[in-house]
Amino acid sequence: MTVSDQVRREYAPTGKLRVALNHGNAVLVSRDAAGKPQGISVDLARTLAQELDLDPVFAEFERAADVSGSATDDLWDVCFLAVDPERARTIFFTHPYIRIEGCYLVSARTDVADAGEVVQRGLKIGAVRGSAYTLHLQRKPGADRLAIYPDLDEAPQALDGGEVDGLAGIRQAVEAMAASRPGARVLEPPFMEIRQAMGMPMGRPNAAGHLSGFIAACARNGTVGAILERHGVSAECAIVPDAA
Repeated sequence: MTVSDQVRREYAPTGKLRVALNHGNAVLVSRDAAGKPQGISVDLARTLAQELDLDPVFAEFERAADVSGSATDDLWDVCFLAVDPERARTIFFTHPYIRIEGCYLVSARTDVADAGEVVQRGLKIGAVRGSAYTLHLQRKPGADRLAIYPDLDEAPQALDGGEVDGLAGIRQAVEAMAASRPGARVLEPPFMEIRQAMGMPMGRPNAAGHLSGFIAACARNGTVGAILERHGVSAECAIVPDAA
């Protein structure tokens, strides 16, 4: 895809492509042994930077809320977040490129059979402030029983201490928590499908158009699927948009 100078300036007003990474989503980004970022988001960002002929610079955040909350602070140029109406007030989102499941983890002392009983039984569920699944659950029945924690450190501690009956989170994260807690279970079915997209601050229409075309092309030509497989995620999780 040919990139004009105008599009390149909109993408990177500082001359470098500043990419926001959300370390709160371990499916998409993590750190290697040297502490450098790696993962699906990093590979997609480098693919985009190569097409734009720009140097990528990573702005690292620990929570999705920190990324979305800084959309108007001129700290980053592109991001990787789940699409949400509240975030879309300040962030332009592309078509989603990957689906991730949101699931409940319950402790051994909780005897519910499935995810549907969580709201029916009035269970108290811990969730991380500003995450896509928390924003979703805050709009659903049972929102008054949510306990909101600032990060992924405090939420599991609340579960272990008996402050909550369970936790909400992305499947891979809660499965890892369950594995280290005897008797803990991940409930089926998932309570939501989290659709991850690329985004940028509002007010960059030409770059936004290019970004939409970029991620759609990467989904259709198999680039997204190949990146997912490289990082241990099934290519079936990739979302391929309908042909225009």
